[in-house]
Amino acid sequence: MAGNNLTAVVEFILLGFSDLPKLQGFLFGIFLIMYLSILTGNGLLIIITKIDPALNTPMYFFLGNFSFLEICYTSVTLPRMLTDLWTQKRTISFLACAAQTCFLYILGVAECLLLAVMAYDRYVAICKPLYYPLIMNHKVCVQLVVASWIIGVPVLIEETYQIFCLNFCGPNKLNHIFCEAPPLLQLACGDTYKTEVSVHFVALTFVITPFLLILISYVKIISTIVKLPSTSGRSKAFSTCSSHLMAVGLFYGSGSIVYLQPKSSHSTGSVKVFALFYTIVTPMFNPLIYSLRNKDVISALKKLLPK
Repeated sequence: MAGNNLTAVVEFILLGFSDLPKLQGFLFGIFLIMYLSILTGNGLLIIITKIDPALNTPMYFFLGNFSFLEICYTSVTLPRMLTDLWTQKRTISFLACAAQTCFLYILGVAECLLLAVMAYDRYVAICKPLYYPLIMNHKVCVQLVVASWIIGVPVLIEETYQIFCLNFCGPNKLNHIFCEAPPLLQLACGDTYKTEVSVHFVALTFVITPFLLILISYVKIISTIVKLPSTSGRSKAFSTCSSHLMAVGLFYGSGSIVYLQPKSSHSTGSVKVFALFYTIVTPMFNPLIYSLRNKDVISALKKLLPK
């Protein structure tokens, strides 16, 4: 039965922004600029966190890895979108769609977990400063990053397999900008209830759990900061956390709206907009978020890019 399901539809048509025929060239230009900005901004963060001795700390080690993850995450979807806008050929094979979905989820979960790791790093730095070098040594940092990348892989491969074992026997037009669960489930024939429950359960596990860990970390951080005797100390502590909180808000906010709301309340337009936020807009703004209010990063950029 599974074999028949896999061969019923051999390709999908990603409608994307086909409802805006006069804006195809304009959208191509906008998304190309955004992609180049993501590559440049996150690439610069990776370089300066590697070559500048002042940034040789756990916080910037995680930031460099996060920037690399952002480039990978965006590269799963945006090059394909650019190709579709340029060629107007919107077909994607069944296997390519499955691969895109799988990598999107693996990298998305890795981002959730790495954001939680970064929150834990700030918690240790602010709440347990004397133990910080001991707790967040290089070996532990590497282990945390590797765990963030691989911990969800088996579950997400299985989840992707379940989605693409559904019976796609009817229309193959995917009214979305890339392949992912919500629009795919709308195309599937027959009963998709079990798969929908599974998708929501995995989303709850890998999205809400890291978010709760972030929330707990910041509750403890804030309770520690307000007890600091000096205003300058409180200001410095808050400034090291504000960038991370903004990144968390952008990514979790848009992703949760798409995956945690009921299927019946999905609006095609809103799903596309929020999908753009968590796959493109957030990675584009992250280098700005982490550099504009960070004197160490600004100083390192000035050394790398002298006037």
